[in-house]
Amino acid sequence: MKETPLSNCERRFLLRAIEEKKRLDGRQTYDYRNIKISFGTDYGCCIVELGKTRVLGQVSCELVAPKLNRATEGILFFNLELSQMAAPAFEPGRQSDLLVKLNRLLERCLRNSKCIDTESLCVVAGEKVWQIRVDIHLLNHDGNIIDAASIAAVVALCHFRRPDVSVQGEEVTLYTPEERDPVALSIHHMPICVSFAFFQQGTYLLVDPNEREERVMDGLLVIAMNKHREICTIQSSGGIMLLKDQVLRCSKIAGVKVAEITELIQKALENDQKVRKEGGKFGFAESIANQRITAFKMEKAPVDTSDVEEKAGEIIAEAEPPSEVVSKPVLWTSGTARIGEGVENSWGDLEDSEKDEDEGGSHEAVILDNIKMDTGAGVSDIGSQDDPIVLSDSEEEEMIILEPDKNPKKIRTQTTSAKQEKAPSKKPMKKRKKKRATN
Repeated sequence: MKETPLSNCERRFLLRAIEEKKRLDGRQTYDYRNIKISFGTDYGCCIVELGKTRVLGQVSCELVAPKLNRATEGILFFNLELSQMAAPAFEPGRQSDLLVKLNRLLERCLRNSKCIDTESLCVVAGEKVWQIRVDIHLLNHDGNIIDAASIAAVVALCHFRRPDVSVQGEEVTLYTPEERDPVALSIHHMPICVSFAFFQQGTYLLVDPNEREERVMDGLLVIAMNKHREICTIQSSGGIMLLKDQVLRCSKIAGVKVAEITELIQKALENDQKVRKEGGKFGFAESIANQRITAFKMEKAPVDTSDVEEKAGEIIAEAEPPSEVVSKPVLWTSGTARIGEGVENSWGDLEDSEKDEDEGGSHEAVILDNIKMDTGAGVSDIGSQDDPIVLSDSEEEEMIILEPDKNPKKIRTQTTSAKQEKAPSKKPMKKRKKKRATN
């Protein structure tokens, strides 16, 4: 995955801030980011934090055959890994140009400067020597990898202890840490890399550039120096032309920074050695701040249990006596009740919805009874004739008329009381018609 390029607005903003001698994190031009060094449980393991850039250093050793042209010297090997966990732009299983350049710079800084006495690593000349392997893993990338890697490598080498050995004739005996105390490496000096970033073709200079500043820089100058102000290696990249005065100025600044970093490393090593001798807690777990999500444990709060019974008796004495038991059912709220043994069940008042349903059902039943009574009277009075039967229960309401051999029709009629008044008037009218016909 390729890294996301900076937009033109971000690039112009960064360059404008550098021209005004301002930095995004509030540092001055020659300021370093905060450096934090923490050690692991084993010797030779450390984590160096340079701002948000985190590097893990691990040193290991084994007995191997020496090189043919250097039969009395041990072997020093460096390996730097840029994992995809540090930045998405790093591809796993592939050596990029940046990785090759950083590995070569580390070897020139530490191995070619003879910071470690390789002759003290010889066990049997021409047969057995110690091979010291320094593995540097980049955990998080926020710029200036080479400075953090060089500090981690130096700290890990100073903290490392190799097993003790003894030679009796042709027999080589290797002792465990329980049998004999491990032996520290013989280190002559501690070379530290200091990076300088140049902008606008060398017009502006910054110390310890972060990741965004590295994207807009024109060139990079790396100076490796020890506290004795001896330059171990120097490398310039980016294709910019630097003047002699600029290089001398950078070397003076590097001398001051290296002295400060070396003092910090020595204090960290002394504190770790003191804690290990006193038998205190050490390791990465102890370097994590308390009250954080990553904390492994919490402090236990002391609890006094000497007078628990006395306090319990006082609490019971001060408490209110229990309420009397009521045998009769009590309605606490509407719709609830208490049922006791041998007492009639009472469930309280019904809810409003249930009341409405019961009232509606009784009302409908009354109406149906009225309808049946009315229809019965109508059938008894008019059952002998072919008049239609009308079912009604209220004034001016839609009713169904049942006629013989016809489909039911809907008509609007008056009340049953009016029909009862009109019904007896139909019979005399028909009798008069019959009398006139007989006459």
